[in-house]
Amino acid sequence: MKNLTLENLTRVCGGVYFGPADKMNTEVSAITTDSRKVTPGCLFVPIVGARVDAHDFIPQVMEAGALASLSEKTLENADFPYIKVESSLQAVKDIAEFYLEQLNIPVVGITGSVGKTSTKEVIASVLKEKYNTLKTEGNFNNELGLPLTVFRLRDEEMAVLEMGISDFGEMTRLAKIAKPDTCVITNIGTCHLENLGDRDGVLRAKTEIFGFLKENGHIVLNGDDDKLSTVKEYKGIKPVFFGMSEGCEVYADEIKSRGLKGMTCRIHVGGESFMVDIPMPGRHMISNALAATAVGRLYGLTLEQIRQGIETLEAISGRFHMIETDKFLIVDDCYNANPMSMKASLDVLKDGAGRRVAILGDMGELGKDESALHEEVGSHAAACGIDVCICAGPLASHIAAKARSSSTLTVIEETDRETLLANLASYVQPGDTILVKASHFMHFEEVVAKLQEL
Repeated sequence: MKNLTLENLTRVCGGVYFGPADKMNTEVSAITTDSRKVTPGCLFVPIVGARVDAHDFIPQVMEAGALASLSEKTLENADFPYIKVESSLQAVKDIAEFYLEQLNIPVVGITGSVGKTSTKEVIASVLKEKYNTLKTEGNFNNELGLPLTVFRLRDEEMAVLEMGISDFGEMTRLAKIAKPDTCVITNIGTCHLENLGDRDGVLRAKTEIFGFLKENGHIVLNGDDDKLSTVKEYKGIKPVFFGMSEGCEVYADEIKSRGLKGMTCRIHVGGESFMVDIPMPGRHMISNALAATAVGRLYGLTLEQIRQGIETLEAISGRFHMIETDKFLIVDDCYNANPMSMKASLDVLKDGAGRRVAILGDMGELGKDESALHEEVGSHAAACGIDVCICAGPLASHIAAKARSSSTLTVIEETDRETLLANLASYVQPGDTILVKASHFMHFEEVVAKLQEL
């Protein structure tokens, strides 16, 4: 890895090196926090978790061929190189910041309350039409996940990094690592209100990303969002706005839904336009495609390259991933949930074939208004035109209570995931289109698996 010698690593971490002097100028080949993924010549970073202290695995990773290890402890009688640090987590962030500076490649940083991952996927799909692009995988968007993503960079020409937070100050620490050339914010919603207070707090926390925006960088914002539309400039950089309004620099019209097969629209940018078939359903996907168009133009892509990138977008598990069995069409959207995304998913479900069944669970981290925010989803379920709403979990009971206001919607309530799984077969029918959505801690991937077995 470029310039990641043991000498430089020791300096960057503010650590103390123990080991043979002749190893100091050796570069590590990779960096991992997972003892099962050790490769020859790598650096092992032991993280102390709630249940496991990875320092216990240092001897075995060295036997497996690691070049060196970090350690928060003095390792008595160690016969291998190691760097003693105050904090492995802080060290990994410091190393990632240093490594990304060595590569000197453009970074697109993406944040927002809803749609970070889907927007990241569309932007990366567009940029790959011109550049060798690396993107954040899975949920690697926090203060440990972001550095691990950075460490995967090798010969790429561009990085698309998702940045997720739940409190003030976190975005500043993430942005210090990423130092984005382009900042994209999808929207300002009602996530993490237990720490951020209200949407104005969310706006302040998300826009911390601007603090490390590179000189002559770009800001790309959702012009349809009432909070983001108030951002006029940052250090002389004026945002590029995308949205459904012609007042935005990048906007869409001629919008048509193709049901669960996706959306079609015309995208306008810089006095030109193009028709595009977005392969995933929901009006929110048009917004994601607009953000990708704005970023694509900033990095010199043609409209044809942008169209091709959008149309070749691939779905990922847990993020509106459609699974067709011999009985059902399952919409696996169970990776995470908040009121905005849950209502958007219900709007898409109504275009499904057969009975439209929503299986909904608790949404977490909503603060003091969590009951009311679940009730909002229930009212939306009652009005949006689906057929069955199955709710599981103590907070989801508020969804069920409001959903019952519809005389045409069948509402079923279970106390928890286990009872839902036990009774699931009696609630669904062949030909159903079934949405599965809840916050990640509900583990509704088990519901998806059960539906696939039926």
